[in-house]
Amino acid sequence: MDQNSNKHEKIDNVFVRVGKTLWNWTRRMFMGASKDLANQDIFEVEKLESPSKLAVKAFFRRKIAVVALCVLIAMFLFVFVGPVIFPMDMNYTDPLQMNLAPVMSMRSVPRALRGNIRSINGFSNFTVGVSNDNNLYVWGATEDALTGVDMADFPAEITEGNVAYAAAGRDHIIAITTDGKIVGWGDKSLAQYGENKNTANPALVGMPKELIDGTIDVSKVDSLTCGLQVTALVIDGKLYMWGNGSACLNLADTLKKEYTGVQEVIFSNYYAVVLFKDGTIACEGGYFNFASASSSKGTKVSNFTSYLATKKVVNITATDNCFGFLLSDGEVLVQSASRYNEDKIPTIPAGEKVVNLVSGTRHFVALTDAGKAYAWGHNDYGQSKINGVECDAVYAGSYQTYLAEKNDDTGVSSPASYQNGVGYELEDSYGLRGYPFGTDNRGRDTLTRIIHGGKMTMTVGAVAVIVSSIIAIIIGCLSGYFGGWVDMLLMRITEIFSAIPFLPFAMMLSYVIRNYDISENMRIFIIMIILGVLSWTGLARMIRGQVLAEREKEFVTAAKSMGVKESKIAFKHILPNIISVILVSMALDFAGCLLTESSLSYLGFGVQQPRPTWGNMLNGANNSIVIQNYWWQWLFPSIFLAIATISINIIGDTIRDVLDPKSSQEK
Repeated sequence: MDQNSNKHEKIDNVFVRVGKTLWNWTRRMFMGASKDLANQDIFEVEKLESPSKLAVKAFFRRKIAVVALCVLIAMFLFVFVGPVIFPMDMNYTDPLQMNLAPVMSMRSVPRALRGNIRSINGFSNFTVGVSNDNNLYVWGATEDALTGVDMADFPAEITEGNVAYAAAGRDHIIAITTDGKIVGWGDKSLAQYGENKNTANPALVGMPKELIDGTIDVSKVDSLTCGLQVTALVIDGKLYMWGNGSACLNLADTLKKEYTGVQEVIFSNYYAVVLFKDGTIACEGGYFNFASASSSKGTKVSNFTSYLATKKVVNITATDNCFGFLLSDGEVLVQSASRYNEDKIPTIPAGEKVVNLVSGTRHFVALTDAGKAYAWGHNDYGQSKINGVECDAVYAGSYQTYLAEKNDDTGVSSPASYQNGVGYELEDSYGLRGYPFGTDNRGRDTLTRIIHGGKMTMTVGAVAVIVSSIIAIIIGCLSGYFGGWVDMLLMRITEIFSAIPFLPFAMMLSYVIRNYDISENMRIFIIMIILGVLSWTGLARMIRGQVLAEREKEFVTAAKSMGVKESKIAFKHILPNIISVILVSMALDFAGCLLTESSLSYLGFGVQQPRPTWGNMLNGANNSIVIQNYWWQWLFPSIFLAIATISINIIGDTIRDVLDPKSSQEK
């Protein structure tokens, strides 16, 4: 009974399957079967993928290759988008900022000083501040990489709570202690402080003997100012000056006058200007003769000295090359060079009067009686991005602007000459934070030059690869496809070019074009062409070999039988079949061209300064002093060049592996 029922069930199942199959065939024949095939697992079609998709998947399964690709993309964005964010003036130099080690603390006022500021000033790469409780602070790029001198290492005479005044120069600091001792540290080889031991140099003016050995009455100090290797101290109207007369051209002439009634002295990079307590000024050496000046009233003062004869000056200050004068009626005058728009004095709103004027290396900051600050001049670092910001006091470093508000709750009682015991609390700071990759021997930001130099290096490499690839494709395809005398001729030409010593010949050609009167852009373009013309032979041989193999295949015979033109067969039928080999070679050649361009620039035959490339940046660091003391000038360009080259090589090797049909690792 059970056997019969099982037989009937099997027969029924057979009829059911046959019926379903016939029905499915009928539907597929007359009604279409796409939906049925999509829904039934028994008719599931194996998914087929093209070789290119398989190659892409194989590439992204390799972690090192993916990392190299991400690094290369990031580097391309870095060097091609970076110049928009970090613009560069190729002719820019700054002797005050040269050879600075990586630093990002140039406007970082120490926390202990922020709420109790008496004074802040700076002349170059470091800034000094004195608190209202007589403590000294130094911040910024304080260490000289060549000498190892650190301005933050105070001498034994400087202790906690004993500094009354301090000023920063180019390479030295002068401080006056509360007990009247004048202390200097830093470089003193050019009579910046202490006894002048270099008596063979007549331009050097030594520090007065009475200031070295004796003490002074701190309550009678009118001002203390440091400049480029010079210092000026005014005590009860009497002027003391010393330092390098080659840095301050009218130093000796100023000392001959034996001035009295002096209020303060300011220094530009070349001259000293004296302000007297009666509101007059003096600048020995005739520097102001027939000089003109710009006024905050929007006018031009043609005869500067005659104009000041009827005015009273209450405040003077100076940038590298400009002098600023604040008159008793609130008018501001800026005299001398104005490369960085120092003469573009902003319009002060009606009802406000300027009561204080300070300056950095290339910018001015004015404070009005309404408690608002206005800045102008050099603004690459945002130090002049101030227009009507409320504050009670303004200070300036070299490329920094500090705004402060009153802080009467200092708990310190100071002499009248110390601003009557009123301290100031830092409200905000603007300007240069520092250089993450340091500066070079001309004071230029290494990071900015790496960005622009990378753009140039990669552009030269890319153009050279494109030129060499075009030549190689044409030569290789024609030689491999036609064979015979065409192959013989083209291969002999290839051998001639390959026999040329590449680097020496490229150096010779670069030297030759340097002697012609052509523009820098044209010279760079010619260098790109030279690199391309001299580096195509290897790829041409490779393409020839691939074309020789491809031209014997059936699709070429079929194309010939159909009457397809020979050139079309070579370049439109055969060439696409070997494109993977070409792409791999181009990727590897790109890395080679980066190194070649860098080598030429390093040897002085490539792109020339001041236009940066990674190669000529390394060329500027090819001496033992730079290698030993200024490590950042060669380390960072070499790291970027190495990373770019290694990444490109990894990507090229991986592409070659995943496109190789004989590889069993990924296929």
